[in-house]
Amino acid sequence: MERHAEAQDIFKNADCLHDAAAIAAAYDRMAEAIRVQYEEKKPLILCVMIGGLHPTSEITQRLKFPFQIDYLHATRYRGETTGGGLLWKAHPEISVRGRDVLVIDDILDEGHTLAAIIESLQKMEAASVKVAVLAEKIHDRKAPGIKADFVGVTVEDRYVFGCGMDYKSYWRQLPAIYAVKGL
Repeated sequence: MERHAEAQDIFKNADCLHDAAAIAAAYDRMAEAIRVQYEEKKPLILCVMIGGLHPTSEITQRLKFPFQIDYLHATRYRGETTGGGLLWKAHPEISVRGRDVLVIDDILDEGHTLAAIIESLQKMEAASVKVAVLAEKIHDRKAPGIKADFVGVTVEDRYVFGCGMDYKSYWRQLPAIYAVKGL
């Protein structure tokens, strides 16, 4: 089956885990917690492309204080449903040296990509690095020591998509989080 037709079939049969209203409420909670931590710090917010695009947009629209924003692109998935080796596609252009950095991504699953990002930012001498994710997958396979400081929702240990997360590069734009049946 070609990928476009497969993606349509996947969505048709998917389970909705968190609807759009629940996601909007999660973004509101996250933005408030981030405001409390960062409104006096002149933070640098880094979007992890591509999945972090939607959560970064939603969260930053809710922040009513000045900050700088940039992006980085590191991936393990490359349009597939399982991760491979880490590939750095773009580092931030704004210097992180001495900055309080908030990394925003779509999901914390096993955390290998986020762990590599955090390590890289620490080597670039960021003053602090915290992580915000819309979703955290609940299981016991996380990379040692990896955690998110701000979490919108938790999801069961299934393959999920929507809100920045994709199924083979499709369905990132959905305002809710869905799980693939059987994965």
